[in-house]
Amino acid sequence: MVQAGNTSLTPEQRRRYDLLLAGLDLLDQAIAVFDATPKLVTWNKAMLRLLDFPESMVRVGTPFEDFVRFNAERGEYGTGDIETLVLERVASARAFQPHYIERARPNGKVLAVRGVPIPNLGFVTLWTDITEQRRYESVIQQQNAQLEARVQARTAELERANHEVDQIAGALRQSEERLRLILDAIPALIAHVDAGQRYRFANRSYAEWFGLSKESIVGRSVEEVFGPDAYAAVSPYLDEAAGGERVSYEYSRTTADGRTVHARSVVVPDVSVEGGFQGYFVLSIDITEQKANQAALIQAQKMEAVGQLTGGLAHDFNNLLTIIIGNLSALQTQLGPAQSADHVDPAMQAARRGAELIRRLLTYSRRQPLEPTSVEVGALVHNMTHLLVRSLTEAIKVRLRLPGEPLFALVDPHQLENALLNLALNARDAMPEGGELTITVSERDLDSYVSRLVEVPPGKYVQIDVTDTGSGIEPELLQRVFEPFFTTKPFGSGSGLGLSMVYGFVRQSGGNIRVVSTQGKGTNVRFVLPRSAPPDTSAVQVERTVVSPRLSQGPVLLVEDEPDVRKIIRLQLTALGHVVIEAENGMEALPLLENVEDIALLISDTVMPGGLGGRALAARALALRPNLPVLLITGYASAEDEDESLGAGIPVLRKPFDQTALAAALNELDPPEETR
Repeated sequence: MVQAGNTSLTPEQRRRYDLLLAGLDLLDQAIAVFDATPKLVTWNKAMLRLLDFPESMVRVGTPFEDFVRFNAERGEYGTGDIETLVLERVASARAFQPHYIERARPNGKVLAVRGVPIPNLGFVTLWTDITEQRRYESVIQQQNAQLEARVQARTAELERANHEVDQIAGALRQSEERLRLILDAIPALIAHVDAGQRYRFANRSYAEWFGLSKESIVGRSVEEVFGPDAYAAVSPYLDEAAGGERVSYEYSRTTADGRTVHARSVVVPDVSVEGGFQGYFVLSIDITEQKANQAALIQAQKMEAVGQLTGGLAHDFNNLLTIIIGNLSALQTQLGPAQSADHVDPAMQAARRGAELIRRLLTYSRRQPLEPTSVEVGALVHNMTHLLVRSLTEAIKVRLRLPGEPLFALVDPHQLENALLNLALNARDAMPEGGELTITVSERDLDSYVSRLVEVPPGKYVQIDVTDTGSGIEPELLQRVFEPFFTTKPFGSGSGLGLSMVYGFVRQSGGNIRVVSTQGKGTNVRFVLPRSAPPDTSAVQVERTVVSPRLSQGPVLLVEDEPDVRKIIRLQLTALGHVVIEAENGMEALPLLENVEDIALLISDTVMPGGLGGRALAARALALRPNLPVLLITGYASAEDEDESLGAGIPVLRKPFDQTALAAALNELDPPEETR
């Protein structure tokens, strides 16, 4: 019952007031009025029923804070400090701002709470029980989530429970417009095709996937929408579904802009006991990006596996080549030019060719150190024209399509020249009767979608296209063109490392590359490189004065785990006039550094057994003697090794090397402080 009193009312006013209170008591909603204090002024019976307040508390003048504290103590607001909960809600009420919240009570009821301020007087609060409303909404959401499964299983449901299907069909007719909105929002391709293979329904995603609108696709045949090639691929599955079988398949089609897109479809026959086969329910998913990711993953895994193999082999081969080149160099010195010309010189040339082969393999495996800088790509291509023309036959015409404005890429210019030359030579071999080679440089912006497909970050790139009019590459061979030692040329006509080197260089430079080829029409090799700002021409180049270090004042500590390699380097150092102390690994070298004070130079391999590698040994040595010159040697030729070493200010000499290269590396070392 609403409690209020005013003795100054006339009988007529009193009668109206009592009618108002009686009417409020009939409401299902709870209502309470609080003054500006805020204290309770009036209420209705639903307040006690919905909120379970004791009748002794619900009286005129009860402070709003008492109700809040009562609710907090019985857990209406959840867990937490009671005083904090009370203060927050009292402060909110004193703000006299309109508000609406929904609160779930411990008894499972859900209440909608609405507060409306009465200017300068107080506020009114209304509580509405919306438990059933929320339960119905939850049921609707669950039914919508189950809708796709129901459509796919409709045939079985028709056979098992025809009456239930009729009820579902009736519900679908009543909520058809809502269902269409839901289907348009679902990120899947949904359609219904009749027994004559004409579309009767398609959601927005399905129609747009074929470049049509929902309205224009209805009434068209499947063959008309798919096109003859794609329809030939899916027609057998539709025939199978027409026989009552649920089928699933994948297919691809070419869009109007030339892109190839892929989809995975499930077709469920629309059949009934009375009417037989009525058509097809179609659920498709666009798997174009998934296909691209799978292909990219397979290619990346294959390339990474081969790259790891070549990187590991490089270490062992470089050690072997260091021994071979070192011994051959010593033998050349002992025999003289005349005696070594017939046997030693060819062996040395073969060893150096082996070293170059290892370097090319490391380029493929992306472990060759690069020297990227800001390069104007158009100018570089233009400057290569003379070299390209001389490298090709007279029957091949070279065309350049360069941008009007300079485009700069962050790239190693020498490696880019080598890559373009390799591609030009491949094009020459594909055009023995002559043809046309076109090199195009353009700007390319890659959005997030395309960047995921080509495995590079989104942003601005320089795109380079090398296109020939040659014989092309067979489709089954395209997936292998980047593999090292794989070649489409006749045996003995190529090493199979040209495209492999280009691939490794482009990927290591932060770009990507792809090959498109049509037999009899030619090949296009397209790669992108990250854009960069123009170089700072105002920077002053400071020439460094090279001072030969005074290394002859003490012995050289040589640390190398391969005995034969260590022997060759010791002989080279001895020939250069140095006294050598040898250690097999870092753990053996550390006590020598600690106890032999006159060691003038540390030369160490980077990767050694025993738990203390070359970089760690160098760090320990420099901690003991900050001015000690250090030279690291490695057979891996890894950019990571170089970066880490340069980060510590330590130069790296890469295997294989001869005495001349070793002498040059020693000459570049920083001398101790007292010699500067």
